[in-house]
Amino acid sequence: MFGYMGKILRVDLSKSKITKEFPDENTLKMFLGGSGLATKYLFDEVKKGTDPLGPENKLIFTTGPLTGTPSPTTGRYTVVAKSPLTGFWGQANSGGFWGATFKRSGFDGVIFEGISPKPVYLVTDDGKAELKDAKDLWGKNTSETTRLIKEELGENFRVTCIGVAGENLVKYAAIINDADRPNWGRAAGRCGMGTVMGSKRLKAIASRGTIKIEVAKEDAYREEAKKRYNWVKEEVEKTATLSYFFRRYGTAVALDFVNIRGGLATRNWQTGVFQGADNINGPAIVEKILTDKKACFACPLSCGRISEIKTGPYASKGEGPEWQALAAFGSKCGIDNLEAITYGQFLCNEYGLDFISAGNTIAFAMECYEKGVLTKKDTDGLELKFADSDVMIELVHKIAKREGVGNLLAEGTKIVSEKLDKGTEKFAMHVKGLELPGYDPRAAKIAGLAYATANRGGCHTTAYIAVLVFIGIPSFLEEIDVGDILQEIPETAKVVKDLEDVLAVFDAMGGCKFMGMVSTTEDWATLISNLTGWEFTTKDFRRTGERIYNLERAFNIREGLTRADDTLPKRLLEEPMPEGPAEGQVVNLNPLLDAYYEFRGWDKKTGKPTPEKLKELGLDEVIKEIY
Repeated sequence: MFGYMGKILRVDLSKSKITKEFPDENTLKMFLGGSGLATKYLFDEVKKGTDPLGPENKLIFTTGPLTGTPSPTTGRYTVVAKSPLTGFWGQANSGGFWGATFKRSGFDGVIFEGISPKPVYLVTDDGKAELKDAKDLWGKNTSETTRLIKEELGENFRVTCIGVAGENLVKYAAIINDADRPNWGRAAGRCGMGTVMGSKRLKAIASRGTIKIEVAKEDAYREEAKKRYNWVKEEVEKTATLSYFFRRYGTAVALDFVNIRGGLATRNWQTGVFQGADNINGPAIVEKILTDKKACFACPLSCGRISEIKTGPYASKGEGPEWQALAAFGSKCGIDNLEAITYGQFLCNEYGLDFISAGNTIAFAMECYEKGVLTKKDTDGLELKFADSDVMIELVHKIAKREGVGNLLAEGTKIVSEKLDKGTEKFAMHVKGLELPGYDPRAAKIAGLAYATANRGGCHTTAYIAVLVFIGIPSFLEEIDVGDILQEIPETAKVVKDLEDVLAVFDAMGGCKFMGMVSTTEDWATLISNLTGWEFTTKDFRRTGERIYNLERAFNIREGLTRADDTLPKRLLEEPMPEGPAEGQVVNLNPLLDAYYEFRGWDKKTGKPTPEKLKELGLDEVIKEIY
């Protein structure tokens, strides 16, 4: 199979047994790879009501057909499982170099099932796979784990692993790859995939590979890939272009765009304007702490940051900060200390934590303390005040180790709110249990619809609509018109639907959404055709994404999701924005949701994909599972 080696590992951790299998060509054509193929396995093999941390849950790592090939920004991999944080479909995606190396080690994916009786890690090496004892790695953080594995196996192995947060079953533990130095690494961060990994006592996967990825039309593919690479490179070298600013300031460029529009989540979304933004934005990073840039596999953009804090209590060096860390540990917590925020991300890299969920949960706890719901008696004597950098850092440590109040906060915002009650659900900022990123949809109503309908919960990358409306990144969907972003315009619900479908293909094919949006769907369809030898049109591209998205939705429906779950926190629906360009705004979600369901072909009362829609997408076998 061109573009695929077509080989999936199945690892029964309970029995220490490894087998190899090959998806049939029709399944690959329908779901491609990545999260598409992983979701197909998850839906077929994980029964309704499965305990996310039990042996019956599957933890599925998959690459895409483009992963590891010469096309730029195609080094990504996906992890899928039933989420311990939300109880629904869980997915995390990461860049860096491990995904490409894993694919070149001879495999497109690995399905972990069962629970190992002792800590283990998996080694894949040019077509071979074996489990090795990880007892000496258990209790180690990500960079130490990576260092020890490389010392044992060799420096040319790439590693993805969990830290102590995953071992301690923090509900939003992340999987960190390429942690080759302290505080380094890229994260498969969301939905607690590192928690599932920890529950299975799987510490790491180490990969080395030299196997060539076969391409059906190699000359055409390389020519197209080279053109794409040169185009991106030329764009980032031009001054005053968005690509230039992303290369210069990394993802932190987003902070000013969002703050200017009055949508920067501040003090747990009590407002959308952060007065300390200039102290933590992209220019501040360049001026104060930036030492280098870092790129993922085959990427000319280099949006990753390498920063150093030379003196003081947070003295350290590592990878970051990303824009979402600036929001999570910065504006959401009312903190404008750039060094503390950066150190907070460094700790998340080491412990293996999703910094969006961590910062969000800390900000929620700070508001609970502000309102008297939590007291010093509950917080180990800490005063959880907004703007207190030291408290924020201390809470990161406590969460990862599940110490004291950290044991409560390790459960995530939704569960903490349910345990505290006292009206805290009004300002518990999550959707379906997944904490929200840094964009406040009261300043861009269509972003609220994207949050509400995302299959994994409060996610900005499912449709990437927040980036489109707040920052103005051009989209490969030429027909997009979001209109007045302060108005609820039902017609724009189709924009969310179309972006969800198309971007589902990116998670299936192994491409980076960040730079992928500047090419057309026709460009990407041509690339897939040249790679696989299939006739893959723009229509096929979109239909594949729609099929994947509906299957994800069907998994959630089977787990009990209804229309009532496609909602936003009450703060965003009921509390007018107090200041800034969006002053007085709330999100009136229902008209947008009605229009969205209609565009989707879903039942407006239940939120279910209709039998007719499922048959149209070739998902006939799903009907009996949800009806």
